[in-house]
Amino acid sequence: MSLFENITRARLKDCFYSKDKLLFVVNHGEMGKALGKKKMHIEKLEKVLNRKIKIVEFNPDIKTFIKNLMFPLRILEIKEQDGVYTIKGPDTKTKGLMIGARAQNLRNYEEITRKYFDNIKELKVI
Repeated sequence: MSLFENITRARLKDCFYSKDKLLFVVNHGEMGKALGKKKMHIEKLEKVLNRKIKIVEFNPDIKTFIKNLMFPLRILEIKEQDGVYTIKGPDTKTKGLMIGARAQNLRNYEEITRKYFDNIKELKVI
């Protein structure tokens, strides 16, 4: 974590492995610093750590956080009802990427979101 902060000068909220990537969650408003000019910080970190990385900006609003987490996938809207968040994707291909094989991507997004928000029961894609 200190290596990330030293290279990017962005304040880090959390860092953990997610599937085959190292996932860095930066504080709200720190995404620009974390990426650097022309994403040079990502390239430098991937080279130093010898791993693929993903940087996500934390947001206190759960819907915005889910959008940030799933970026670059496009989300049309997110609705919440009794702790179940329903995500609407633009097309079949995008929905398939959100869900993943045997719903592994969706469960992974769900697990990451639960680390920061207590009121989430499930994520669904329609």
